[in-house]
Amino acid sequence: MNKLKVSIVLGIMCFVLTYGIFLQIKTVENSNMEVSQNYEENNLRAEVLKFKEKYDNKAKDLEKLEKDLEEERKEATQDNTELENEEIQIKKANKIIGLSEVTGPGVIVTLQDSEMNPSNALNISDLLVHDLDVLNVINELKNAGAEAISINGQRLVSTTAISCEGNVININKVKVGAPFEIKAIGLPESLSALERPGGYLPFLEKYSIKTSLEKSNQLTIPKYSGKLEFSYGKSK
Repeated sequence: MNKLKVSIVLGIMCFVLTYGIFLQIKTVENSNMEVSQNYEENNLRAEVLKFKEKYDNKAKDLEKLEKDLEEERKEATQDNTELENEEIQIKKANKIIGLSEVTGPGVIVTLQDSEMNPSNALNISDLLVHDLDVLNVINELKNAGAEAISINGQRLVSTTAISCEGNVININKVKVGAPFEIKAIGLPESLSALERPGGYLPFLEKYSIKTSLEKSNQLTIPKYSGKLEFSYGKSK
């Protein structure tokens, strides 16, 4: 009987000891995993900052080169009427195709997802701003005479693609999310036709999408920062 009691006690002690060792191993594994994850996150963060710094430096170098080129052009066209006229035409063309910053009067249109409780909506998708909504606003602004347009700082050019990617929109291969701030340069009175009865902004408001339109006497729209490429169009 004593041997049985001793065996039971020893068994319980072995079980407790084994369970304690198991818990210790799991604790060490979780700790190592957490340290490893933190290490990877720190490394990724450092890499992102490094690439951002490189990008900022390259952008500054490009800006300096463009200023130097502008000075060279001024010197080259000085006292030469024909070259001065060609330089004026180049600047006009750059404004039209989006390769130079432009300023002027216009409007700022803001589109924001609805704040309605999704449980009260028949279709949750109706409460979100989609790529087609942005495209429809852009088309109305163009029809109203907009001369330059940007979305969240991205200048629209002839090759700009606007597509939906989950809960964000891809513009010029850059992902942007709501709220969408659309700036358009043109006659404010004409561009504000978006708010007219039957316009696209009142249509969006029916679905509780938050919209606003603000007139401005002085807007600045940045130049297109990408590279314009034509794969199929050839000049003769």
